[in-house]
Amino acid sequence: MDIGLPIGTAPETIPCPACGTSAGRVFTAPMLGLADRRRTAVLDHTEASRSAPPVVTSLPTSTARRAPAPRLDPRTARLPRP
Repeated sequence: MDIGLPIGTAPETIPCPACGTSAGRVFTAPMLGLADRRRTAVLDHTEASRSAPPVVTSLPTSTARRAPAPRLDPRTARLPRP
């Protein structure tokens, strides 16, 4: 029988439900399998791209130029552009 208790509230020993003798604490892995599948997929993808990032072999084919970002402060309009 599995009894799950939060870490801060679990006593050092509890009575065994089958025989009544004192049983010590057992630490197990957290229940990560119960997480949302989409969130788990994002975490797995992030972890995979950290150690083996995708390699770009060619430049993008798009020829459209991006418009410059608007200036947030009108006082900076007279500053030289980089």
